[in-house]
Amino acid sequence: MNSSGIRPSKWCRNPFVHRLKFSMADKIKIGFMSVTVFPVRLLAVSFLMLLAWPFAFAASLGRSEYVVEPQSWWRSFIDLSLRVIMRAMWFCGGFHWIKVKGEQAAPSEAPIITVAPHSSYFDAIPVTRTMCSIVTKLESGSIPVWGTLIKYIRPVFVFRSDQDSRKRTVEEIKRRARSGGEWPQMMIFPEGTCTNRSSLILFKAGAFIPGLPVQPVVLRYQNKLDTISWTWQGPGAFKILWLTLCQPHNAMEIEYLPVYTPCDEEKENPTLFAGNVRKLMAKALGVPLADLSFEDRDITFSEGPLRIHDPSSLLEFNLLVRRLGLKITNGLLKEQASRARKLLRHQLNLEDLACFLHLPVTNTLREVLSLFVKDEEGHIDIRHFVIAMSTIYRPSRSMETLKLAFEMYENEDSGEVHEDELASALEIMLGVKEVELSMFFMELDGPDSGKITYDKLRRFIEQHPRFVHDYLDFKDHPRRSCVRRSDACNGQSHDKDN
Repeated sequence: MNSSGIRPSKWCRNPFVHRLKFSMADKIKIGFMSVTVFPVRLLAVSFLMLLAWPFAFAASLGRSEYVVEPQSWWRSFIDLSLRVIMRAMWFCGGFHWIKVKGEQAAPSEAPIITVAPHSSYFDAIPVTRTMCSIVTKLESGSIPVWGTLIKYIRPVFVFRSDQDSRKRTVEEIKRRARSGGEWPQMMIFPEGTCTNRSSLILFKAGAFIPGLPVQPVVLRYQNKLDTISWTWQGPGAFKILWLTLCQPHNAMEIEYLPVYTPCDEEKENPTLFAGNVRKLMAKALGVPLADLSFEDRDITFSEGPLRIHDPSSLLEFNLLVRRLGLKITNGLLKEQASRARKLLRHQLNLEDLACFLHLPVTNTLREVLSLFVKDEEGHIDIRHFVIAMSTIYRPSRSMETLKLAFEMYENEDSGEVHEDELASALEIMLGVKEVELSMFFMELDGPDSGKITYDKLRRFIEQHPRFVHDYLDFKDHPRRSCVRRSDACNGQSHDKDN
């Protein structure tokens, strides 16, 4: 993939990764707090959560999921009691005072509140302060004790892997938002997943589809040591809880920004609406925008023997594929691979690519083409495109993508693929440039072979789990130079990556 054609990324840190570094003073403080304050805080927090449970359970009995009953005196009492108990719980957890800037808008003025960045389960603090409804994954309702508290605020549950569930969620958000204040305000975290707050990732459109005014709210956790962030790669849930309860004080700020009323164009285009609100919130936070989404985390954390080394170009490609509206499936990949193999010529221009994808020529399609262009005439090898599609669709199932590549490249009689063709496929799958396979073929059959079948390559990779590290050379290889063959390295050895 022609990485040089990609516009520079606006983010430096991977927002799905959080690494903690402790100074000696931090270690001493955490050690002392662990045996003194932590047990007391944990006991108090647990007690208050259990104390809240019967209130939430009683208020939820006999309540309809589709109709809002009048707020009786006893439900009002329970609501007030729960707010007091929850505030006491956060206080015991070290959130002694919480700075609030701005004012929360009335439901009639802004039926939806959008909150970012979403980085931890501690983001529940503004929810418990306001008792707004939320959108949350279905599994949250099954969490002991906490699940009952979640159900009390009348959430909209979504089953992420079910497309029908997502559609129903959007319809329910629209129904509640357009109820004229009959339903409680909705508090939505439009990023849809937790990050480390180094940037704002793409917002999902659900909160913006109703086309109604929203109130943006930004969260700031101001401790020097970030024990709050709970991301896809980093400290686990209990470690985050332990480290946070070991802090003398956890500084937090909630800022309510002015209500954002969409223009007519934004009402018709939820993606534009979401993007403009995201820019506004990023400016208030002083952080960059990252054109990444919840779905991109699989690309950044790919696993397997051919895991992605540099995801930047593939992430860019994935963003453009979403803009094109392409829905990748196993069936689509097989169909595209079959068509690509049958083509008399594999070099396609912009119009050819549009015809291949059954799409009109657009600026987005031109950007896609620029990622793969190898010659001055603006042609791409369509097989490279299909390999990239397969890689972003199943980033941790690289052997399936490799098999697909062989199906497009292999000789019909021998089933072999040439060294240069295999190198091109690996460049795309790994997200790197200038893959060199001479060391691998020398180890395999001697320097004059230059061809290999899929079964032979698969067996070799299974026998050598560090295949990429030990047998490939490419620009910016983590090994820097070969470490396995001393004769090719002039006798020098280098540390291997972990």
